[in-house]
Amino acid sequence: MALRPDKICLFVLALVPFAWLLFGLFNGSLGPNPVETLTHETGDWALRILLISLAITPLRRVFRLNRLIAYRRMLGLFAFFYAVLHFSIYLVFDHYFDLNTIIEDIIKRPYITVGFAAFLILIPLAATSWTALQSRMGKRWIRLHQTVYAAAILAVIHFLWLVKADITEPAIYGGVLALLLGVRVYYFYRRRSRKR
Repeated sequence: MALRPDKICLFVLALVPFAWLLFGLFNGSLGPNPVETLTHETGDWALRILLISLAITPLRRVFRLNRLIAYRRMLGLFAFFYAVLHFSIYLVFDHYFDLNTIIEDIIKRPYITVGFAAFLILIPLAATSWTALQSRMGKRWIRLHQTVYAAAILAVIHFLWLVKADITEPAIYGGVLALLLGVRVYYFYRRRSRKR
């Protein structure tokens, strides 16, 4: 079945940061420390796209934009794609596959601990995002995918603990996430009150 034009546009748009980073890597415009730039940019885009994917349901409910739900899975998978890039750069270029150093890093540095925990949560979410698995897992799939909020919280904490001076950007992401969680909690309790 052919992809809809709007989904093709979203797919291309989500790849723009990746293409920009590749271009910067090959023409030497990523600054004096390209590995650090790649690590930070892929992490930033993973968090940004994750928050956009989490905004789909609140936007759909508040503004009755039901068509937005068609984009949620693609956005979630792109968030995972950038998270994989983020972790892979750390694994390959920062530590050259030295697993002992990586494990020590994860244990001793709290911001890496929470970042790694967020990444681990995203793995089963991406692996079970296909329609066939959704129907097979039933309610278990819904419960599993609700852990995406835990991953987002850990990702924001990871970013907050990473920066040493200006916390403006992680604070903005934290505020957006708090708003999205607040909308979710509001609709949860409204639904419960209606059932009563």
